[in-house]
This record gives sequence, C-alpha cells and structure tokens, in this order.
Amino acid sequence: MRSFLYRGRFIFIPFAIAAFVALTGFIVMSLWNALIPAIFHLGIITFWQAVGIFVLCKILFGFGRGGHRGGPWRRMKEQRFNNMTPEEKARFKEKWDRCGGWNRWDRESKSEVLSHEPKVE
Repeated sequence: MRSFLYRGRFIFIPFAIAAFVALTGFIVMSLWNALIPAIFHLGIITFWQAVGIFVLCKILFGFGRGGHRGGPWRRMKEQRFNNMTPEEKARFKEKWDRCGGWNRWDRESKSEVLSHEPKVE
C-alpha cells in the first residue's frame, strides 16, 4: 500500500500546483475587483491577469522565505562560530567590525542620539 501511495504522489503534485494557482488567482482577482476599482478608479481584471500580478509580486517581493532569517546557512555559521576558540572569535570580531559589522548603522544612529549632536561628515 505504501509503495502505491509513494509512486502516486508524483501524479498528485501537478494537480496540487494547479489547484494552488487557481485558488490564488481567484483570490487575487476577487480582492482586486472588490477593492481597487472603488478606491483608485481602475478597471477590473481577469483571472489570468490576477495570476500574472501574483507571479510578478512573487518575483519582485520574494517567495516567502522570510527575509534574513538565514535558514540552514545561519545555523551552520552559528555552530561554526560557537566552536571557535576565544582567540579565533576575537580575530573574527575584529575583522567583522573593520568591515562594518552587522549593526553599523544602528551604532552610528545610537551614537548620534546619545551624544545629542548631529554627525558631521
């Protein structure tokens, strides 16, 4: 029974993708046609235009990976950093700060706020 289901999943994948595209296109089209014409006085769109808008937004704004969380690469880097000796950590932090570090902009803005005088370049 398991081998049948295991082989059958490849048949199911295209149907699942088609169902997702159809549902997403219908939702985008419905929301657009309910809101945008009334708010911005633009025309209504068709299903395929809604799918195109959705794909365009995914290309421009990302595919839902959640910004800079890093995923497995971040965990590998953290594990590597945690396995370093204190001397290696100090050298790494020194090189990292020389390159600007992660929070370079935060440190500069905090120093301006704490000193109460604007930064002069």
